[in-house]
Amino acid sequence: MKEFVVKAEDQYPLACTLFVPEEENHHKILIVNSATGVKQQMYFGFAQYLAQNGITVITYDYRGIGLSKPRKLNSFSATMRDWGNLDFKALTEYVIKHFQNYSKYLLGHSVGALILGMSPHSEIFRKVLFVATQNAYVGNLNFKTKISAYLGFGIVQPLSTKLFGYFPAHHFGLGESLPAGVGFDWRNLILKSKSTDYLLEHSNTNISKELTKECFVLYADDDEWLTQKGVEALLKLSYPKLKPSYRLLTKSESEVGKIGHVNFFRSYNQKLWEILKQEII
Repeated sequence: MKEFVVKAEDQYPLACTLFVPEEENHHKILIVNSATGVKQQMYFGFAQYLAQNGITVITYDYRGIGLSKPRKLNSFSATMRDWGNLDFKALTEYVIKHFQNYSKYLLGHSVGALILGMSPHSEIFRKVLFVATQNAYVGNLNFKTKISAYLGFGIVQPLSTKLFGYFPAHHFGLGESLPAGVGFDWRNLILKSKSTDYLLEHSNTNISKELTKECFVLYADDDEWLTQKGVEALLKLSYPKLKPSYRLLTKSESEVGKIGHVNFFRSYNQKLWEILKQEII
Protein backbone atom coordinates (compact mmCIF):
# COMPACT_ATOMS: atom_id res chain seq x y z
CA MET A 1 0.00 0.00 0.00
CA LYS A 2 1.51 3.29 -1.12
CA GLU A 3 0.09 6.76 -0.54
CA PHE A 4 0.67 9.39 -3.19
CA VAL A 5 -0.82 12.60 -4.59
CA VAL A 6 -2.21 13.30 -8.04
CA LYS A 7 -2.83 16.91 -9.02
CA ALA A 8 -5.85 17.79 -11.12
CA GLU A 9 -5.45 20.23 -14.00
CA ASP A 10 -6.37 23.10 -11.66
CA GLN A 11 -3.51 21.87 -9.42
CA TYR A 12 -5.80 20.69 -6.63
CA PRO A 13 -4.03 17.79 -4.80
CA LEU A 14 -5.92 14.50 -4.57
CA ALA A 15 -4.94 11.93 -1.95
CA CYS A 16 -4.54 8.50 -3.56
CA THR A 17 -3.52 5.01 -2.46
CA LEU A 18 -1.95 2.34 -4.64
CA PHE A 19 -2.32 -1.38 -3.92
CA VAL A 20 0.22 -3.46 -5.85
CA PRO A 21 0.20 -7.27 -6.01
CA GLU A 22 3.32 -9.14 -4.94
CA GLU A 23 3.11 -10.89 -8.29
CA GLU A 24 1.96 -8.90 -11.32
CA ASN A 25 0.36 -11.95 -12.89
CA HIS A 26 -2.60 -10.23 -14.53
CA HIS A 27 -1.44 -6.73 -15.53
CA LYS A 28 -4.86 -5.37 -14.73
CA ILE A 29 -5.62 -2.17 -12.84
CA LEU A 30 -8.83 -0.97 -11.22
CA ILE A 31 -9.71 2.63 -10.30
CA VAL A 32 -12.26 2.92 -7.49
CA ASN A 33 -14.64 5.88 -7.72
CA SER A 34 -16.13 6.32 -4.26
CA ALA A 35 -19.73 6.96 -3.26
CA THR A 36 -20.80 10.43 -2.12
CA GLY A 37 -19.33 11.28 1.28
CA VAL A 38 -17.44 7.98 1.55
CA LYS A 39 -13.72 8.11 2.28
CA GLN A 40 -11.35 5.90 0.32
CA GLN A 41 -10.53 3.90 3.47
CA MET A 42 -13.90 2.17 3.07
CA TYR A 43 -12.44 0.36 0.05
CA PHE A 44 -9.02 -0.55 1.48
CA GLY A 45 -9.98 -4.10 2.52
CA PHE A 46 -11.51 -4.76 -0.88
CA ALA A 47 -8.47 -3.26 -2.63
CA GLN A 48 -6.08 -5.41 -0.60
CA TYR A 49 -8.17 -8.48 -1.44
CA LEU A 50 -7.88 -7.76 -5.16
CA ALA A 51 -4.15 -7.07 -4.85
CA GLN A 52 -3.72 -10.47 -3.20
CA ASN A 53 -5.37 -11.87 -6.31
CA GLY A 54 -2.99 -10.16 -8.72
CA ILE A 55 -4.97 -6.98 -9.50
CA THR A 56 -3.52 -3.49 -9.01
CA VAL A 57 -5.96 -1.02 -7.43
CA ILE A 58 -6.04 2.74 -6.96
CA THR A 59 -8.38 4.40 -4.47
CA TYR A 60 -8.64 8.14 -3.96
CA ASP A 61 -10.60 10.88 -2.23
CA TYR A 62 -12.47 13.45 -4.28
CA ARG A 63 -11.79 17.09 -3.43
CA GLY A 64 -13.60 18.02 -0.22
CA ILE A 65 -13.60 14.43 1.09
CA GLY A 66 -11.27 12.53 3.44
CA LEU A 67 -7.59 13.27 2.89
CA SER A 68 -8.44 15.56 -0.04
CA LYS A 69 -10.45 17.84 2.22
CA PRO A 70 -9.32 21.44 2.88
CA ARG A 71 -8.82 22.69 6.41
CA LYS A 72 -12.20 24.42 6.25
CA LEU A 73 -15.18 23.27 4.20
CA ASN A 74 -17.04 26.52 4.74
CA SER A 75 -17.30 28.22 1.34
CA PHE A 76 -14.97 25.67 -0.29
CA SER A 77 -15.85 25.52 -3.97
CA ALA A 78 -16.43 22.02 -5.32
CA THR A 79 -19.19 20.17 -7.17
CA MET A 80 -19.88 16.62 -8.27
CA ARG A 81 -19.05 17.86 -11.75
CA ASP A 82 -15.58 18.81 -10.49
CA TRP A 83 -15.28 15.28 -9.15
CA GLY A 84 -15.78 14.01 -12.70
CA ASN A 85 -14.32 16.76 -14.91
CA LEU A 86 -11.22 17.32 -12.78
CA ASP A 87 -10.62 14.60 -10.18
CA PHE A 88 -11.66 11.46 -12.03
CA LYS A 89 -10.10 12.84 -15.20
CA ALA A 90 -6.79 13.29 -13.35
CA LEU A 91 -6.87 9.67 -12.19
CA THR A 92 -7.55 8.38 -15.69
CA GLU A 93 -4.63 10.43 -17.00
CA TYR A 94 -2.38 9.07 -14.25
CA VAL A 95 -3.28 5.49 -15.14
CA ILE A 96 -2.77 6.13 -18.86
CA LYS A 97 0.71 7.49 -18.16
CA HIS A 98 1.92 4.98 -15.57
CA PHE A 99 0.10 1.76 -16.51
CA GLN A 100 0.23 1.82 -20.30
CA ASN A 101 0.30 -1.94 -20.82
CA TYR A 102 -2.39 -2.80 -18.28
CA SER A 103 -6.01 -3.68 -18.96
CA LYS A 104 -7.97 -0.95 -17.21
CA TYR A 105 -11.18 -1.29 -15.18
CA LEU A 106 -13.38 1.08 -13.23
CA LEU A 107 -15.48 0.42 -10.16
CA GLY A 108 -18.08 3.14 -9.74
CA HIS A 109 -19.86 3.02 -6.38
CA SER A 110 -23.05 5.10 -6.33
CA VAL A 111 -22.06 8.58 -7.65
CA GLY A 112 -18.77 7.03 -8.75
CA ALA A 113 -20.65 5.48 -11.65
CA LEU A 114 -22.49 8.70 -12.51
CA ILE A 115 -19.27 10.64 -13.08
CA LEU A 116 -17.91 8.02 -15.51
CA GLY A 117 -19.22 10.07 -18.43
CA MET A 118 -17.45 13.23 -17.25
CA SER A 119 -13.91 12.20 -18.19
CA PRO A 120 -12.88 12.36 -21.85
CA HIS A 121 -10.64 9.33 -21.17
CA SER A 122 -13.34 6.91 -20.01
CA GLU A 123 -12.91 4.90 -23.21
CA ILE A 124 -9.72 3.43 -21.70
CA PHE A 125 -11.68 0.95 -19.58
CA ARG A 126 -12.08 -2.60 -20.75
CA LYS A 127 -15.07 -3.04 -18.47
CA VAL A 128 -16.87 -0.93 -15.86
CA LEU A 129 -18.39 -2.25 -12.64
CA PHE A 130 -21.32 -0.37 -11.11
CA VAL A 131 -22.16 -1.01 -7.46
CA ALA A 132 -25.26 0.39 -5.71
CA THR A 133 -25.94 3.04 -8.31
CA GLN A 134 -28.99 4.27 -10.15
CA ASN A 135 -30.86 7.19 -11.61
CA ALA A 136 -31.61 8.72 -8.21
CA TYR A 137 -34.71 10.72 -9.16
CA VAL A 138 -37.19 10.66 -6.29
CA GLY A 139 -39.84 9.20 -8.58
CA ASN A 140 -37.79 6.00 -8.79
CA LEU A 141 -37.60 5.55 -5.02
CA ASN A 142 -39.91 3.53 -2.78
CA PHE A 143 -42.56 5.41 -0.81
CA LYS A 144 -40.74 5.55 2.54
CA THR A 145 -37.52 6.78 0.97
CA LYS A 146 -39.44 9.34 -1.12
CA ILE A 147 -40.63 11.01 2.07
CA SER A 148 -37.08 11.14 3.46
CA ALA A 149 -35.77 12.45 0.13
CA TYR A 150 -38.35 15.25 -0.13
CA LEU A 151 -37.80 16.35 3.47
CA GLY A 152 -34.02 15.91 3.47
CA PHE A 153 -33.13 17.35 0.08
CA GLY A 154 -36.13 19.61 -0.41
CA ILE A 155 -35.82 21.37 2.95
CA VAL A 156 -32.98 20.26 5.24
CA GLN A 157 -30.14 20.19 2.72
CA PRO A 158 -30.57 23.73 1.31
CA LEU A 159 -31.30 25.28 4.71
CA SER A 160 -28.41 23.62 6.54
CA THR A 161 -26.01 24.32 3.67
CA LYS A 162 -26.86 28.01 3.64
CA LEU A 163 -26.50 28.10 7.43
CA PHE A 164 -23.09 26.37 7.64
CA GLY A 165 -21.59 27.16 4.25
CA TYR A 166 -21.32 23.40 3.58
CA PHE A 167 -23.70 20.44 3.77
CA PRO A 168 -23.31 18.80 7.23
CA ALA A 169 -24.32 15.40 5.86
CA HIS A 170 -22.74 13.51 8.78
CA HIS A 171 -25.42 14.92 11.09
CA PHE A 172 -28.05 13.12 9.02
CA GLY A 173 -26.27 9.79 8.62
CA LEU A 174 -25.27 10.52 5.02
CA GLY A 175 -21.51 10.08 5.27
CA GLU A 176 -18.88 12.82 5.33
CA SER A 177 -19.87 16.48 5.33
CA LEU A 178 -19.78 17.88 1.82
CA PRO A 179 -18.85 21.09 0.02
CA ALA A 180 -21.94 23.20 -0.65
CA GLY A 181 -21.78 22.69 -4.42
CA VAL A 182 -21.66 18.92 -4.00
CA GLY A 183 -24.67 19.07 -1.71
CA PHE A 184 -26.69 21.02 -4.26
CA ASP A 185 -25.66 18.65 -7.06
CA TRP A 186 -26.86 15.77 -4.90
CA ARG A 187 -30.13 17.64 -4.43
CA ASN A 188 -30.49 18.01 -8.20
CA LEU A 189 -29.88 14.28 -8.72
CA ILE A 190 -32.81 13.49 -6.44
CA LEU A 191 -35.31 16.24 -7.12
CA LYS A 192 -34.87 16.96 -10.84
CA SER A 193 -36.60 14.48 -13.13
CA LYS A 194 -33.59 14.30 -15.47
CA SER A 195 -31.41 13.39 -12.47
CA THR A 196 -28.08 12.01 -13.75
CA ASP A 197 -28.62 13.46 -17.22
CA TYR A 198 -29.15 16.90 -15.67
CA LEU A 199 -25.76 16.61 -13.99
CA LEU A 200 -24.07 15.31 -17.12
CA GLU A 201 -25.57 18.00 -19.33
CA HIS A 202 -24.20 20.68 -16.98
CA SER A 203 -20.76 19.07 -17.02
CA ASN A 204 -17.85 20.44 -19.05
CA THR A 205 -17.45 16.97 -20.54
CA ASN A 206 -20.21 14.49 -21.26
CA ILE A 207 -19.43 11.34 -23.22
CA SER A 208 -21.99 9.19 -21.38
CA LYS A 209 -24.04 8.50 -24.51
CA GLU A 210 -20.94 7.39 -26.45
CA LEU A 211 -19.54 4.73 -24.11
CA THR A 212 -19.91 1.19 -25.42
CA LYS A 213 -18.14 -0.89 -22.76
CA GLU A 214 -19.29 -4.01 -20.95
CA CYS A 215 -20.91 -3.03 -17.66
CA PHE A 216 -21.52 -5.30 -14.67
CA VAL A 217 -24.21 -3.87 -12.37
CA LEU A 218 -24.40 -5.09 -8.76
CA TYR A 219 -27.07 -4.00 -6.29
CA ALA A 220 -28.70 -5.29 -3.12
CA ASP A 221 -32.31 -5.94 -2.21
CA ASP A 222 -31.93 -4.19 1.17
CA ASP A 223 -30.62 -0.91 -0.29
CA GLU A 224 -33.26 1.62 0.79
CA TRP A 225 -31.93 4.28 -1.60
CA LEU A 226 -32.17 2.12 -4.69
CA THR A 227 -34.82 0.36 -6.79
CA GLN A 228 -34.66 -1.86 -9.84
CA LYS A 229 -36.53 0.85 -11.74
CA GLY A 230 -33.83 3.39 -10.87
CA VAL A 231 -30.98 1.01 -11.71
CA GLU A 232 -32.38 0.21 -15.13
CA ALA A 233 -33.23 3.87 -15.80
CA LEU A 234 -29.58 4.87 -15.31
CA LEU A 235 -28.42 2.46 -18.00
CA LYS A 236 -31.30 3.21 -20.34
CA LEU A 237 -31.22 7.00 -20.10
CA SER A 238 -27.65 8.00 -19.23
CA TYR A 239 -25.52 5.14 -20.58
CA PRO A 240 -27.64 3.71 -23.41
CA LYS A 241 -24.73 2.11 -25.30
CA LEU A 242 -23.14 0.32 -22.36
CA LYS A 243 -23.69 -3.44 -22.40
CA PRO A 244 -25.04 -4.23 -18.93
CA SER A 245 -25.45 -7.47 -17.06
CA TYR A 246 -27.21 -7.32 -13.71
CA ARG A 247 -26.72 -9.14 -10.42
CA LEU A 248 -29.16 -8.63 -7.56
CA LEU A 249 -27.71 -9.50 -4.16
CA THR A 250 -30.10 -10.69 -1.47
CA LYS A 251 -29.29 -9.81 2.13
CA SER A 252 -29.41 -13.53 2.93
CA GLU A 253 -26.15 -13.85 0.93
CA SER A 254 -24.42 -11.70 3.55
CA GLU A 255 -23.06 -13.53 6.58
CA VAL A 256 -24.51 -10.81 8.81
CA GLY A 257 -27.66 -10.29 6.77
CA LYS A 258 -26.97 -6.75 5.57
CA ILE A 259 -25.54 -5.21 2.43
CA GLY A 260 -27.46 -1.98 1.83
CA HIS A 261 -25.84 0.92 0.02
CA VAL A 262 -22.26 0.73 1.35
CA ASN A 263 -21.91 -2.44 3.45
CA PHE A 264 -20.86 -4.59 0.50
CA PHE A 265 -17.36 -3.19 1.03
CA ARG A 266 -17.16 -3.96 4.75
CA SER A 267 -14.93 -6.86 5.79
CA TYR A 268 -17.83 -8.96 7.06
CA ASN A 269 -19.03 -9.23 3.44
CA GLN A 270 -15.65 -10.33 2.10
CA LYS A 271 -17.06 -13.58 0.71
CA LEU A 272 -19.18 -11.49 -1.69
CA TRP A 273 -16.11 -9.76 -3.13
CA GLU A 274 -15.45 -12.86 -5.24
CA ILE A 275 -18.35 -11.71 -7.45
CA LEU A 276 -16.49 -8.59 -8.56
CA LYS A 277 -13.12 -10.30 -8.72
CA GLN A 278 -14.49 -12.75 -11.28
CA GLU A 279 -15.66 -9.83 -13.44
CA ILE A 280 -12.07 -8.58 -13.62
CA ILE A 281 -10.12 -11.84 -13.82
